[in-house]
Amino acid sequence: MEQKVSALIVAAGRGLRAGGGIPKQYRKIAGEAVLTHATKALLAHPAVSNVQIVIHPDDVALYRQATKYLTLAPVVFGGNTRSESVLAGLKALENSKPDKVLIHDAARPLLSIQVIDNLLDALQTSKGAVPCLAVVDALWRGTEQVEASENRNNLWRAQTPQGFDFTTILNAHLSVIQPADDDVALVRQMGIKVAIVAGSEQNFKITTAEDFTRAEKELTNMDIRTGNGFDVHAFGEGEFVTLCGVQIPHTSGLNGHSDADVAMHAVTDAIFGALCEGDIGQWFPPSDAQWQGADSAIFLKKAMQRVQERDFNLTHIDCTIICETPKIGPHAEAMRLKMANITGLAVDRISVKATTSEKLGFTGRGEGIAAMANATLVKL
Repeated sequence: MEQKVSALIVAAGRGLRAGGGIPKQYRKIAGEAVLTHATKALLAHPAVSNVQIVIHPDDVALYRQATKYLTLAPVVFGGNTRSESVLAGLKALENSKPDKVLIHDAARPLLSIQVIDNLLDALQTSKGAVPCLAVVDALWRGTEQVEASENRNNLWRAQTPQGFDFTTILNAHLSVIQPADDDVALVRQMGIKVAIVAGSEQNFKITTAEDFTRAEKELTNMDIRTGNGFDVHAFGEGEFVTLCGVQIPHTSGLNGHSDADVAMHAVTDAIFGALCEGDIGQWFPPSDAQWQGADSAIFLKKAMQRVQERDFNLTHIDCTIICETPKIGPHAEAMRLKMANITGLAVDRISVKATTSEKLGFTGRGEGIAAMANATLVKL
């Protein structure tokens, strides 16, 4: 059974050492607040269903500005320590009943899909997981002079998000044995093992003024793509139309070399467009007899195969169907579910909606159906 994953961002700190006059999580890099980037990174993963942010009571105006275009859980206020802030966030998440939670620092804006994947894979068999990087530099101990070397074997640099079974981490915060600033340390006090997974050099924490320059450079090099697709099919003989893989009873069918699923064709072309790899006609030529009457899911699955082979992640689909009849609304949810099953994308990241052309054009005259779609891809 698919498990629900929530994310918690701790943003209640003051973070003034980096300069700028405001807490560092609200300073802008690449045109958006650090907190905005961190939040979008979590929302971009198809497994993350909701994001809870914990802030300082003095930062409400800054928070609203940073998140005004994002769909988030109601904000909660943190405490005097990080541990108190995490507990406040966990309590706020209880009502949504998550199975797993990812606890992230607001000051890490460059979280990748791959790091989240690593955590979620580990949480299949472990109650906790943390992304880490091996210590590769020589370690020396001393004050003004070198006094002794330190063995760096089995030493790791910890990152966030740290992932946990939700009940486990909540209980750890509710029954603290010894105060700790780190969630992993709290869980380990309960005798629970925490898995180490691969982190990323890109997932660094903004601490100094120089880090803002580095983050700006990294963000301007990120590969986020949006493709669009458009398709039309005329009505012909038949007793149903197929849209997004769902058969809808109708007085006519749709003409086409395949099953004429105009909506799925638009979505598939949007994905190929984002990859800059042509369109359905190039991958599945209508002149090729093997595609006569073919299920359009074959085309969409091929597009998804190319997404994976190119090391991208599909994060969002938006499809608009344009017709006078049949009525799309009663079938939209089934279409979203069908598309989710084919693409592996969460249903709440797939939009299927409909409009008419106000009796204008070929769709307005009831001669056929048109569809347009957008798809967003993020490089892993």
